[in-house]
Amino acid sequence: MMADYQQILDRLYTHLRPMAPQGTRLGEDTDLISEFGLDSVNVMDLLLEVEEDFDISVPLNLLADIRTPKDLARAIVRLLEAG
Repeated sequence: MMADYQQILDRLYTHLRPMAPQGTRLGEDTDLISEFGLDSVNVMDLLLEVEEDFDISVPLNLLADIRTPKDLARAIVRLLEAG
């Protein structure tokens, strides 16, 4: 599963890099709200990209538990395994 997790995280980074403010470090524990400054529109755009890329549907109730790329990657792993 670790390889799957890392592959998912790498794919997430391709979606997140264009949203990163200049000079912001992107890592597993980067806070997407406070460090990246994502607002609700950015989050929804990201979700749409992720759903299309991974061919999954992310339940909106999961958003409350997602603060970092690591959180999102773990959620995607669970959704893919359940899928």
